[in-house]
Amino acid sequence: MDLAIKYGFLALLIGMIIFFSVFADGFAGPYSAVFIFQSVAITGILALGVTVTLVVDGFDLSIGSTATTALMLSSYVMVVWEMNAFWAVTLALAMGALVGLVNGLLIVKMKVPDLLATLGMMFLLVGLQRIPTEGRSISTGMTLPDGRVTTGTFSKTFLALGRHRLDFFIDNLIPVSVIVLLVVAVLVWIFMEMTRHGRLMYAIGSNERAASLAGTNVNKYKIIAYMISGVLASIGGILLAARLGRGDIASGNNLLLDSVAAALIGFAVLGAAKPNVFGTIIGALFIGILLQGLTMMNAPYYTQDFVKGAVLVVALVFTFALSRRGGTAH
Repeated sequence: MDLAIKYGFLALLIGMIIFFSVFADGFAGPYSAVFIFQSVAITGILALGVTVTLVVDGFDLSIGSTATTALMLSSYVMVVWEMNAFWAVTLALAMGALVGLVNGLLIVKMKVPDLLATLGMMFLLVGLQRIPTEGRSISTGMTLPDGRVTTGTFSKTFLALGRHRLDFFIDNLIPVSVIVLLVVAVLVWIFMEMTRHGRLMYAIGSNERAASLAGTNVNKYKIIAYMISGVLASIGGILLAARLGRGDIASGNNLLLDSVAAALIGFAVLGAAKPNVFGTIIGALFIGILLQGLTMMNAPYYTQDFVKGAVLVVALVFTFALSRRGGTAH
């Protein structure tokens, strides 16, 4: 039982890789791996934001719409306002921090339940990101609602964030977005696992009242968690805009579901049974491998969400049902 709880999900991951390598032509090749890592980068960064809010016993449903808003805002800054990549990135990150701040204030000051506060923010952002262009995607040469034709272009520096690849090995090109994911993951891991602030956030998620009685400023740390989530969502949106080279309004439709699934799957990795950075990255990698394998096997697109849901249920069974049994047995 203990082995199943601790290593069952990793065994499932390895088994899935072997299965797709045998039955999906080209899956085991370097270009397939590059595509998986590139798709995992954005999902993983958003999932880390979800993880931080889960640590303080919260939940951020607005993370997908925040990423899409960052995508649209950064595109609007360069194409419509004709500003450079620095301002596009800076304003998108500031927007993410502001969204997180508002979410945190709604939850800790107005006492709105986290799911309702972030759900409301999600709908607000979905509407807000469509207003400037009346629901159209942003690209050079498009006609704005006021009749103007855009002449601005995406900065080459900005596009490099999503398209450039670093040649570390002879045949393997590593996308810059993957490097960004690794840097963000290491920084979040250090913050959550190695600093006093991270330990206090875990204490809040474990027992908020006890943490408060011990002198922890619970409200401050909850607000910080949602601000981190908003900033990470904006980073994901920026990378997506840089990859696409246009402000595609529909490109972020699956970001929320995939990032939440990755964060929850992380509970099952090594039997952690709690939100954790390493598990979240493994969860994001699992989803990326699963979708790439299904796509290369020509599985119908409408079956992918079903398979993701089934995997998530299995992961949660490993995490909660089996771990409780194991705890009872001891």
